[in-house]
Amino acid sequence: MEVLWLLILLSLFLPAAIFFLLSPSKRRALPPGPPSFPLIGNLQWLRYSLTNIEPLLKQLRPRYGPIFALRLGSHLTIFISDRRVAHKALVEHGAAFADRPASGKVTRVLNSNQHNISFARYGPLWRLLRRNLAAEILHPAKIGLFAPGREWVLGVLFRDLRSKSEAAAGGAVVAMESFQFAMFCLLVLMCFGEKLEEKAIRDIQSAHRELLLYTSKLNVFIFFPVIAKHIFRNRWEMMMRLRQRQFDIFVPLIRTRKEHKENQRGSEDGARFVHSYVDSLLDINLPEDGGRKLTEEEMVTLCSEFFTAGTDTTATALQWIMAELVKRQEVQRRLLEEIESVAGEEIIKEEDLQRMPYLKALIMEGLRRHPPAHFVLPHSVTEEVELEGYVIPKNARINFMVAEMGWDEKLWEDPMEFRPERFMAGGEGEGVDITGSREIKMMPFGVGRRMCPGLGLAILHLEFFVANLVREFEWTSVEGEEVDFSEKPQFTVVMKNPLQARLLPRRKQT
Repeated sequence: MEVLWLLILLSLFLPAAIFFLLSPSKRRALPPGPPSFPLIGNLQWLRYSLTNIEPLLKQLRPRYGPIFALRLGSHLTIFISDRRVAHKALVEHGAAFADRPASGKVTRVLNSNQHNISFARYGPLWRLLRRNLAAEILHPAKIGLFAPGREWVLGVLFRDLRSKSEAAAGGAVVAMESFQFAMFCLLVLMCFGEKLEEKAIRDIQSAHRELLLYTSKLNVFIFFPVIAKHIFRNRWEMMMRLRQRQFDIFVPLIRTRKEHKENQRGSEDGARFVHSYVDSLLDINLPEDGGRKLTEEEMVTLCSEFFTAGTDTTATALQWIMAELVKRQEVQRRLLEEIESVAGEEIIKEEDLQRMPYLKALIMEGLRRHPPAHFVLPHSVTEEVELEGYVIPKNARINFMVAEMGWDEKLWEDPMEFRPERFMAGGEGEGVDITGSREIKMMPFGVGRRMCPGLGLAILHLEFFVANLVREFEWTSVEGEEVDFSEKPQFTVVMKNPLQARLLPRRKQT
């Protein structure tokens, strides 16, 4: 139906398109790209899905170069695939490229009119929300408060994997669901400050994930949203129902936290309540809006953003890394040797991670070879700027091809090969600055002012869980099956066929 609708629109606006193509005009030096039609944009959208745009971009890059433009309806989107051009934009001219595009009608519903960190316009509100997250949750001193929570979640993950291994024929386990639930447990604890029961966590996860995955069905509202809202009324109503369900589950938890904070309950609640993200949100005042507090809707949006940023991305990276360890047993053995030399047979503590250089190299190679997101969220410029001789118009969307930069064969030898050694002494990745402040060699967390503030926490979680998963189990392939590294775009870029592995406990249970 969507393709039919686009064909109808194309026929309606064909006369305008012919006029546009035949009329003389003084074109500015916009980045090159395929021919476009007024109001419709590029016809490539008839053959490619908006949720799987990467094949189209790989086809266009050799033809148009490292910076090119596409039009989706009236929206101009510029794609940058070269790491040096990306550094010029995001670091050398960081302030100019730090804005976000204005949200469309659908997105404004989901981000509370851009009142969250990911989508807020570059200005006081964004600075306030980001500074709050960085200081109250992501500061090293605050991250340390959740160390017991990480050990609790590790136990949850171990029990889940053992149960699945014992129940499966031949011990084969599909691990991704376990990874997602474990990460979500940890993020729920950090967000709401409580170790909730499994059912309550799964209810929160379900409400969050169903809405997140449903957003892929909302791309139809990009074209003429007023008309699309009537044509695709059922999708709009479903989105609103899913949003309301999320609201109904999150708000009681926020109110419980507010009550606890106001009453300053005694020590009997000490084991139940820990420092939380919601605590910090309750303290925020918005100076540009008369000093008011955040609304409950805005807090739901910020909590949802917190889960989105920290769950699927980490679980996806974890699955890719464990898949490489299943395929490359020599890498797994080398990591195990490092683990045993540092921690013996004990659970690995966070302070042990600093003495594991091969583990760190393994995580970096995993993020380079399998970045969970192949694109950053779109940037925008508030005023027309020039980049590499091209005009970047005001309000244009600018995106960066993250995966392509980490696979640049001019920098990385055999870039599609998985080799942690490249990040050890003497390798081409030795001492790489993952923040990209000096130069961009890889940017799995973005670069510049809009770089993901959770970079340090994500790497800590990957190191902690990978090391302990290898210490606890031997990860081997299922007999007769090869690990399939085919990709599939979802919210992140996941394994098309989720990892199946045989898990052999390395020690007896007591």
